[in-house]
Amino acid sequence: MTALDVQNLRIAFDGRAVVDGVSFTLESGQCVAIVGESGAGKSLSARAMLGLAPAEARVEAERLDVAGVDARRLGERSWRRLRGDRVALVSQDALVSLDPLQRIGAEIAEPLRLHEPGVRGAALRSRVLGLLGRVWMPDAERRAQQYPHELSGGLRQRALIASALAGSPTVLVADEPTTALDATVQARVLDLLREIADTGTAVLFISHDLAAVRRVADRILVMRAGRIVEEGDVAQILDAPREEYTKALVAATRHEPRPAQDAIDEPVLTASDLSKAFDAFPAVSNASFTVSRGRTLGIVGESGSGKTTLARMVIGVERPDAGSLMWHREHRVQFVHQNPLGAFDPRWSIGRSLREALEAAGVPRSDRGARIARLLAEVDLEPGLAARRPAALSGGQRQRAAIARALAADPDVLVLDEPVSALDPTVRERVLALLLRLQRDRGLTMLFVSHDLDVVAAVADDVVVMKDGAVVEQGRVADVFAAPQHPFTQELLAASGSR
Repeated sequence: MTALDVQNLRIAFDGRAVVDGVSFTLESGQCVAIVGESGAGKSLSARAMLGLAPAEARVEAERLDVAGVDARRLGERSWRRLRGDRVALVSQDALVSLDPLQRIGAEIAEPLRLHEPGVRGAALRSRVLGLLGRVWMPDAERRAQQYPHELSGGLRQRALIASALAGSPTVLVADEPTTALDATVQARVLDLLREIADTGTAVLFISHDLAAVRRVADRILVMRAGRIVEEGDVAQILDAPREEYTKALVAATRHEPRPAQDAIDEPVLTASDLSKAFDAFPAVSNASFTVSRGRTLGIVGESGSGKTTLARMVIGVERPDAGSLMWHREHRVQFVHQNPLGAFDPRWSIGRSLREALEAAGVPRSDRGARIARLLAEVDLEPGLAARRPAALSGGQRQRAAIARALAADPDVLVLDEPVSALDPTVRERVLALLLRLQRDRGLTMLFVSHDLDVVAAVADDVVVMKDGAVVEQGRVADVFAAPQHPFTQELLAASGSR
């Protein structure tokens, strides 16, 4: 049965089409993925299937049938009846999508109350627990009583999927549902989405992660600048793409491991038995490692493994409860945040933020204008972007600007926490290439925190694998990834497709 039939979809703002001529069908029990760079029109097209396009957008189509309903002229009241019952959304950020003031069980019960008002009391509770069981939620009864902030990222995403499934929708739209998840949790969520499709739900999967798409999808639509430029089954698109744009997307997801370099025996930082707890909960336990000059240490592990806490201790934001951090030479360390939009003051231009960083670094006022121009050039940004606020930059431009701000203090050590996790493949490649060039040109030492093992293999010389706050394995990346010794490292590599 055809669950979604879209023909010649056009979405325009002030007469300018940003999605133009998009056509496809989605069958029950099938997963179709839409891929492309940021700004390609993927999410905007998907939201048109839910009646959630921006109010100022003009949406037109020759056909827009959602679960047998002609949705072209539906008003908001009619869309509300359709959403949840016929079509449901799983978005990227479950923490934002879930009501922070509502327990998980109540969140999942809400669409049941709306679409099946006769279900009450014990029957309603049973349905909620059944939905949590369907998404493999551990300890479902306890989780139903918790609030979103009390759950990990992976558990929140499962709760969001359970809420979306509550109305038994014909079509499930999953918009970048695994972007911020680590490899093992991502694998579980993807397997869940595949199982949902296999049991008869039509799944529309929006992603820039082609490895995730390969795991879950039957067919792929490749979008660029609002149009579908190529489509086909997964094997054809990912193994033998025809269009140059698709070839570039696929190539950007295949990293060659960084060539092994001779070890430099000059340690910059030695961590010995570092431990840190929050409210008596151990975040890091007895972690020891060494960072050598001019090399990159990758820190990998699941969410909650202690990666970010370890990085925060290195930059001095957190103080260890026990153990020591020994710097072997005078050093200047700077931090690059995962979310540059949140790290910049939204009211300030990029130039003003850079100027502030240069002032803090002691650069004379008269030299700051020229230094700003040089910093922007060093990270491949046009000088004119200095006048823009962060929100006016693309994700890749913001991340480069964040790197420029970190470089303003002329650091010896850069600590980067998931610096490319939210970027699409081609932009991610440009940022990674930039980091490698900066390391070579400046002789930087880097700590690179990431859940993406493929990225770590491309940029890191050495790796530390963390689980539940402890370092379970470490060594040269080439050695650890080729022959992992610890079962958890083996699981991580298998989940990421690296083995």
